[in-house]
Amino acid sequence: MAFLSDTLARVKPSPTIAVTTKAQQLKAEGKDVIGLGAGEPDFDTPQNIREAAKRAIDAGKTRYTAVDGIPELKAAICSKFLRENGLTYTPAQVSVGTGGKQILYNALMATCNPGDEVIIPAPYWVSYPDMVLLAGGTPVPVVAGIETNFKLTAAQLEAAITPKTKWFIFNSPSNPTGAGYTRDELKALTDVLMRHPHVWVMSDDMYEHLVFDDFKFCTPAEVEPGLYDRTLTCNGVSKSYAMTGWRIGYAAGPIALIKAMGTIQSQSTSNPCSVSQYAALEALTGPQDFLAPNRKLFEGRRDLVVSMLNQAKGIRCPKPEGAFYVYPDISGCIGKATPAGTVISNDEIFATALLEETGVAVVFGAAFGLSPNFRVSYATSDEVLHEACSRIQRFCAALV
Repeated sequence: MAFLSDTLARVKPSPTIAVTTKAQQLKAEGKDVIGLGAGEPDFDTPQNIREAAKRAIDAGKTRYTAVDGIPELKAAICSKFLRENGLTYTPAQVSVGTGGKQILYNALMATCNPGDEVIIPAPYWVSYPDMVLLAGGTPVPVVAGIETNFKLTAAQLEAAITPKTKWFIFNSPSNPTGAGYTRDELKALTDVLMRHPHVWVMSDDMYEHLVFDDFKFCTPAEVEPGLYDRTLTCNGVSKSYAMTGWRIGYAAGPIALIKAMGTIQSQSTSNPCSVSQYAALEALTGPQDFLAPNRKLFEGRRDLVVSMLNQAKGIRCPKPEGAFYVYPDISGCIGKATPAGTVISNDEIFATALLEETGVAVVFGAAFGLSPNFRVSYATSDEVLHEACSRIQRFCAALV
């Protein structure tokens, strides 16, 4: 339509939301659908956090707040970064937004000019490139394939940096692969970044507490203190605290950047939901004892899904270090056909046929910048996952 902005032509709707919506529609029509597209925990927000929100409502904490967060929450975020990451920030270095997505978007909008390049390891969270495009920048995907367990190497990062590079977006554990960088792997990347002082680092640590086995989480400014003054360390309460709908994300970084992000937010959404901020305050300062059992639950689900998918004909599924996703490779299925006659020429067709013929909804790999793959979110029960993986096994076995 002629009256729509040219900017709209640069971006596309979120494929993960689209898959979830399609699955919900089919369910509403009475179809037997298992949705493995949504990236959110399947259990409720902890009781103490819900009670804190109720107390905030009863206490009248329902008015406008400071644009980028109440002082109490900012102080709690500073304490969290010091306690868990060894990073020292003041409240003036903290921004609170309506979800982690707004934090990243604000930072890009506040810093990107036409021609600025943003390096994004692929596979990537679907929103990174589109947010860069909305901000006027140029996304530069760098593929980290299954041969490196979906992790970017120092040599790849070095080769991707140009005089136009503004940001390097780093996500560990990763959405969509669950890949987590060890301290040594991350140190190799930060050594490269230290040689290029014009490159800023945006570290998306949303899955920090969802790590498995003996993996130890670390973040760039922690591993290389020399990057502190040009790193935005981003996090939120959505995943670890089962608070996806509460919409609270946060970040800490240089004061000038935080102020610029606040300016963007002041003219877009203004403050995050006041009640959600008090709930997030309780999340960060209250009991943390539920994190370990939740983590163990996800670890068991990971093991179940990895084992079953690796038994599916034509599929290879690496075992990730964290988050609640796997990103199986379907090279062995490409070129084959379903009993209904659909030729699997790419991962989008695979995902569509899988949904239509078995009722299992997954997100196709091209949406994340690496094919032929698909993403499974295993944030659901063992019973549901077993049934879904059994259907995938039968679907793959029937390909000819």
